[in-house]
Amino acid sequence: MGFRCGIVGLPNVGKSTIFNALTAAAIDAENYPFCTIEPNVGVVAVPDERLDRLADLVKTRNKVATQMEFVDIAGLVKGASRGEGLGNQFLGHIRQVDAILHVVRCFEDDNIVHVDGSIDPLRDLEVITMELVMADLDTVEKRLTKAKNQSKSGDKKFLAEAEFLVEVQRILDEGQPARMVNPEDETQERILRELCLLTTKPVLYVANVSEDDLADGNPFVDRLRAQSENEGASVVTIAGGIEQELSLLDQEEQKEFLADMGMEEPGLNRLIHAGYDLLGLITYFTVGEKETKAWTITRGTTAPGAAGKIHSDFERGFIRAEVITYDDYISCGSEAAARDKGLMRSEGKEYVVQDGDCILFRFNV
Repeated sequence: MGFRCGIVGLPNVGKSTIFNALTAAAIDAENYPFCTIEPNVGVVAVPDERLDRLADLVKTRNKVATQMEFVDIAGLVKGASRGEGLGNQFLGHIRQVDAILHVVRCFEDDNIVHVDGSIDPLRDLEVITMELVMADLDTVEKRLTKAKNQSKSGDKKFLAEAEFLVEVQRILDEGQPARMVNPEDETQERILRELCLLTTKPVLYVANVSEDDLADGNPFVDRLRAQSENEGASVVTIAGGIEQELSLLDQEEQKEFLADMGMEEPGLNRLIHAGYDLLGLITYFTVGEKETKAWTITRGTTAPGAAGKIHSDFERGFIRAEVITYDDYISCGSEAAARDKGLMRSEGKEYVVQDGDCILFRFNV
């Protein structure tokens, strides 16, 4: 699978509640800081009606959804980059994920204490962002010191590296995330990858609200949205308590609950899809009576790379991909009918797989 989203935020903002709802894991979600010490990990099926329709159409015996992995990381506090609140350990956990879901508390509740004594989503957001920036500054400064020492020999490679690192340091010093850095060539891109900076990871803000504010939001959410727009980020509004309650119901009970709430689907479905989009992922399908399966790939992946998700032999011995779009598959009703109508295309090694493609790979090893 290989796609991991880390759930971060201050203590008592609802991270573990949302994680519980995502994974139905029933982990502790107590009203005190650092309830989550070791990160909890859950694997979640990505909801996709297309998979359901394809499986029903061919009467498949086994339906397999694509999946994402969510990591519930303990609440960060001011000073985490200096080791406060077990900060170094928690920052290390963030370093291992592909994207960050930043949960921001946007609800009032006197029974749930806030570590800073009041609700202020922008202050909370800044605390987390600055701790990640400070941790990245430490990483960059160490690498810069090494590059400067190596550049004393006059080696142009190290001189160029030091110059680039000074620019990265400048952006971080201004309190901006390393996502704002624009590498000019492959060498700079490689250096940035090697640094594994926390603030290069894509971020999705999750506004955790009360049930009463789920439909229309509130001033806290409005402020968070305004800030996220400045960053080019997105916000998903979730009522963590409702979602956790939903996760404990069976499918029919969920439908009744959602209807009573005036909701078409669980908010967590939107969260999962938003995380999926955040990582630039798409889905293709393999369809058959024995098994119909959704596969996750990065947008822009060519046919051989997509085949390699199934098995390395498929990529190594790739001959061609026989492709039917999802809409054509549904309208025709079967692979054979799509082929007869000329709607199954034969694509070669340069073909870039599109979201929703139904593919039969031909290979020889």
